[in-house]
Amino acid sequence: MINGKSVLAIIPARGGSKGVPGKNLRLFKGESLLTMTIKTARQSVYIDRLIVSSEDAEILSEAKKHGADVPFTRPIELAQDDTPGIEPVLHAIAQLEYYDYVILLQVTSPLRVCNDIDLSLEYCVNLNAPACVSIVKVEKHPYWMVTKSESQKISNFYDGNIPTRRQDLPEIYGLNGAIFIAKPTWLKLNKKFITAETVGFEMPKERSLDIDNEFDFYLLEAYSNY
Repeated sequence: MINGKSVLAIIPARGGSKGVPGKNLRLFKGESLLTMTIKTARQSVYIDRLIVSSEDAEILSEAKKHGADVPFTRPIELAQDDTPGIEPVLHAIAQLEYYDYVILLQVTSPLRVCNDIDLSLEYCVNLNAPACVSIVKVEKHPYWMVTKSESQKISNFYDGNIPTRRQDLPEIYGLNGAIFIAKPTWLKLNKKFITAETVGFEMPKERSLDIDNEFDFYLLEAYSNY
């Protein structure tokens, strides 16, 4: 609990994956991405209950083995390639007793540490925000990016006054996919984590890798040896 508020952590981990087949059980230094996420979450001082949502028997077995709760098997219709990410979270909330906060932890952020989890919860609660997501400063600024037309001509993505010096650029952040927090009643109403009320918890680049393809696994190896 945090300030008397209960916290439910949800790790969504379906069996299928187009980008990297078997990604959630993919091993890194002898441990699966799922196991790494479970172990990190279990170190949190604020999480009251940690569950894994999956339709896959092997994933559910791995989750139980490493101390996560498996209160249900996710319906197969909520484990498709085109299933919106919010749906498994809303499904889990509907199956369980009430918690004051829900925190979504994706297995694709293996470099996240328990301190990131606890500090983000503190940040959200202290600001009395209904939702909080983890962000990271971007290096490639969108002001300096271009689009390409069907005739292959390029044009500036941003059509305003573009600074020529990096120092004059406004700070821009991107979602790193590591942490999503919300009050369940608010989340059920909005059906998304990001609205004008959501606050951003900044994480460093070195813990913001999001595994989406094979090259990202290569980067994970490089980061771990950095």
